[in-house]
Amino acid sequence: MDFMRIGIAGIAIESSTFSPHRAGLDDFDVRRGEDLLKRYDFLAKEWAEGVEWVPLLHARSLPGGAVIAEVYDALSAEIIERIGTAGELDGLFFDIHGAMSVVGRQDAEADLATRVRAALGPDVMISTSMDLHGNVSRELGSAVDLITCYRMAPHEDAMESRERTARNLVERLRSGLGTPKKAWIQVPVLLPGEKTSTRIEPAASIYQRVGEIADEPGVLDAAVWVGYAWADEPRCQAAVVVMGDDEALITERATELAQAYWDARSDFEFVAPTGTLHECVAAGLKSTARPFLISDSGDNPTAGGAGDVSWTLRELLSVEELIGGQATAIHASITDPDAVAACVAAGVGNPISVAAGGKVDSGPAGPVEVTGTVFSLSEDPVGGTVAVIQIGGLHAILTSRRKPYHHLADFTLLGLDPAATDLVIVKIGYLEPELYTLAADWLLALTPGGVDQDLLRLGHHAVIRPLYPFDPHMAAPALTPELI
Repeated sequence: MDFMRIGIAGIAIESSTFSPHRAGLDDFDVRRGEDLLKRYDFLAKEWAEGVEWVPLLHARSLPGGAVIAEVYDALSAEIIERIGTAGELDGLFFDIHGAMSVVGRQDAEADLATRVRAALGPDVMISTSMDLHGNVSRELGSAVDLITCYRMAPHEDAMESRERTARNLVERLRSGLGTPKKAWIQVPVLLPGEKTSTRIEPAASIYQRVGEIADEPGVLDAAVWVGYAWADEPRCQAAVVVMGDDEALITERATELAQAYWDARSDFEFVAPTGTLHECVAAGLKSTARPFLISDSGDNPTAGGAGDVSWTLRELLSVEELIGGQATAIHASITDPDAVAACVAAGVGNPISVAAGGKVDSGPAGPVEVTGTVFSLSEDPVGGTVAVIQIGGLHAILTSRRKPYHHLADFTLLGLDPAATDLVIVKIGYLEPELYTLAADWLLALTPGGVDQDLLRLGHHAVIRPLYPFDPHMAAPALTPELI
């Protein structure tokens, strides 16, 4: 096939069903036409010569709560409509996350994939890119032809994985071999990403083996999904898919990966030493390592937290060394547009007293009274208007829109220098690369919120049991892959 037309579509968000946040249309960066194509710089590479990429619709959001049903319905309906008017397609690059939840629905990606398949017909090849924290139900795996996911957490290979997805599709279409077989199996283990980072064992070795298997003759690709721990749906568990034309080989390799993941289930540990917030703060103040980073993990906006949980800030305001100025700290961040507006009205350098946070997710703590000085005001393309309030040695960042703090520039643009700060407390799980490099030392605080690391206290009831770690003494499962 010398010339081919390949569509691009998808909806990508990671959604915590334990967060009261609801993802609306404003949460999504919705792209069509040339704007959509700009999302993928690899489309002009040599392997893609002779391909007309047909942009349909792609919507991407920061992680958050479940998507409002009407928003999902509108976005998915537009994808189906655009497929219908796109003309003849040879394939579809289907770029999703895998952990999208929709209010009142289950297995949103399988629903979307099934509708896309019906619109395309049985002969158009669908190649699916996913986050390794997504879920692969049998329904999703059956609705698409090729499927793969990231092999790194943190996701330093996210764009590389998307390119592999598209390249697999192009090469498969050119080969004329048709749809490969998929050896699919779920593994009854559900762990948070902070326990399954590929920076450390056992995930490092498991994912190294994924790459080795994917390179074997007879194998097209291989993938292991950790699953998404903060949604409560039957599909939420680990999964393995190995694709290729050698049915015996891909079945054997899928069994190997599933067994390795199951066997390692109790060996997965947090990517950093953990403790309560107060234990982590005390350790940081005592330490000579600077800057000392603390992950405020329970309201991590890049895992699905609401971003406005105020519990940690409330506790930091009771630490005398910080409020008295004997030590310095940054807390990033709390989403509260009203509090930010009050800071704007007060102006930089002026006193401010405002109730911050706890308005979307009020479970751990309601709004917290913050009295200090407006340190800085700025505009951010993600966070909107951003205000920093100084209370003694503590700088509290408030944003008008949900925003993760992953890069040094996120701080320096606010007039803050994290490298010269004693404690940097960030709503995050494992540290993203720039913060990982910055940290002279690091602890992960087990704080409350919609992405609480203590899964057993969240209250899952819809996951399929037995499931580790909810049932730690469960019998070994029969890990038999199914060819789909």
